[in-house]
Amino acid sequence: MKIYLFCFFLLYSLSCQTPSNKDGLVGNNQSKNTLNPTHSTVFNQSFEQLLTAYLQLKDQLVAEKDSGIAQATRALVLASDSLKLSELQADSILVQTAFSYSDGISSEAQGLLGENNLLSKRRSFQMISDQLYDLIRTVQYQQKPLYHFYCNNAFEDQGAFWISDQTGLTNPYQPNLKPLCGEIKDTISVATN
Repeated sequence: MKIYLFCFFLLYSLSCQTPSNKDGLVGNNQSKNTLNPTHSTVFNQSFEQLLTAYLQLKDQLVAEKDSGIAQATRALVLASDSLKLSELQADSILVQTAFSYSDGISSEAQGLLGENNLLSKRRSFQMISDQLYDLIRTVQYQQKPLYHFYCNNAFEDQGAFWISDQTGLTNPYQPNLKPLCGEIKDTISVATN
């Protein structure tokens, strides 16, 4: 219960600091981070490792390869646990929030390793995807464009999100469904000065 109150308070306080230009959205649901932080090279490299491991896991779920899923998940746990959040130049509440998302990603990935069937692995991946999206937005990662996809048919029409670095549609929840389900709901853009 305390964690929910903390998260609510944090989100409330962060929402009070956001710009009023249409909730930071530009054009086709494109996120515009106006704070435009400059992160250290060490942080950016560690975050890139996290993204690479996540994207490999997504691709292995599309390919439905158990050994590849396990290997990518182990890399995701390592990258999440090694994320250099201490390099963030931000207030302590933001850094603590980022730590909680990173820990959540690691914990859920460890749980994914223990799952025996593909459906359960995909449900864990959904939780990882949600936490990674929140982490990306919290730390305002802007090294390359990322796309937040949504499929409303996933998990018997419950819907699910995932992140990709490509605009091409590859659905990790229903890779064999024709036509593929999914649309870009948000674009996290590279900062331009």
